[in-house]
Amino acid sequence: MRPRRTALAGALLGTLILAGCGQTGTTATPSAAPTASSAPASASAAGFPVTVEAGNGKVTLAKKPERIVSLSATHTETLFAIGAGPQVVAVDDQSNYPPEAPKTDLSGFKPNVEAIVAQKPDLVIVSNDIDQIVAELGKVNVPVLLEPAATKLDEAYEEIAEIGAATGNQAKADEVVSGMKTAMDKLAAEAPKDKKLTYYHELDQTPYAATSQTFIGQVYGLFGLTNIADKAPDQAGGYPKLSAEFVAQADPDMIFLGDVKCCGQSKDTLAKRPGWKGLSAIKNDQVIQLDDDLASRWGPRVVQLAESIGAAVAKAGAKS
Repeated sequence: MRPRRTALAGALLGTLILAGCGQTGTTATPSAAPTASSAPASASAAGFPVTVEAGNGKVTLAKKPERIVSLSATHTETLFAIGAGPQVVAVDDQSNYPPEAPKTDLSGFKPNVEAIVAQKPDLVIVSNDIDQIVAELGKVNVPVLLEPAATKLDEAYEEIAEIGAATGNQAKADEVVSGMKTAMDKLAAEAPKDKKLTYYHELDQTPYAATSQTFIGQVYGLFGLTNIADKAPDQAGGYPKLSAEFVAQADPDMIFLGDVKCCGQSKDTLAKRPGWKGLSAIKNDQVIQLDDDLASRWGPRVVQLAESIGAAVAKAGAKS
């Protein structure tokens, strides 16, 4: 049975972003196949009804959804990547990719039931059950798929497959996952892991960081990097608040910034922080400005994030 992953990490990460700017095997299985006398042949041929076991338990969809509302930027990206874009009628205010996504003022962090229902959805996809939105939409018979923030790559792959099954795009979803796995394996295999490089990933300039136990921390782990946040005294669910002194003392070889677009952080701004001007990463030009969106989502574009990390690690390895 699919573990019901907590949305705490996703909620915390999402809050930081807004403020500053597993299971194995098959996860989606068709329900009992309708008989020829009980359902139209077209429905059976399309693979519906289908039951997907998501973060909110088993969700059964009687037919292929035609009016999907996404309240998660990550899942909006997934929907379009797997070919479900034409089925999407509205996305939340944080869904800025792809550009053609029908962005609205709907909020995944302050969900409004009436506004969501006004879109006449036959499926709503969320990454957080804020204000019990799953149950509230259930009261008005709107199917909801809760796919919480992934804590590891396998969970991200599972969610893409589940969304594919729920939307009638299973084959394309499987193709996307297969391509992601191949690309990630290739990037990891090419990384110079013998350099024993240390790094610090910054979520915002508080500064909050991410440990190796988080989703993005595991992406960094593919490249053989050592995370300085893993030694923080208070792990805070994988997202510890570090002191400037802690980072200065750890003196990481590389610094990755996930607060560039939101907060304008760069090597120059870091150098102005007390005690940071002499950090190795700053002196050796190993401060990497990431795309905030890629650094905070766990959908298909995680490959692009990994490519950025891989290129930086190769550059740092060549200099060390």
